[in-house]
Amino acid sequence: MNLPENLKYTKDHEWVRIEGDVAIVGITDFAQSELGDIVYVDIDTVDKQISREDVFGTVEAVKTVSDLFSPLSGTVQEFNDKLENSPELVNSDPYGDGWIIKMSIENTAEVDDLLTAAAYRELIGQ
Repeated sequence: MNLPENLKYTKDHEWVRIEGDVAIVGITDFAQSELGDIVYVDIDTVDKQISREDVFGTVEAVKTVSDLFSPLSGTVQEFNDKLENSPELVNSDPYGDGWIIKMSIENTAEVDDLLTAAAYRELIGQ
């Protein structure tokens, strides 16, 4: 199970990479393996203000649809448009080309509430 130490994680299986005042968000390797083959990513929150734990979109796999929960409060700035034609990037490269959104960080204190790789590993029993 790939869990980069430099990322933060949520109990809802999203990962977060902080770059200045922007958070890049995707789903974890664990989440994509549990979902199976991702066939569609639907994000309808670009340019919208969202709060931590709000649903910001969905990922659709062959047998299920799963909500995506915002790890932080802020504004969704960008959707990874590579996923429009290649949603399988979420499976093959969840921490690289499979990122899902970029968002502004409204409250930096919320970052401290995210899980470390060790805490997330414990959550998923790895």
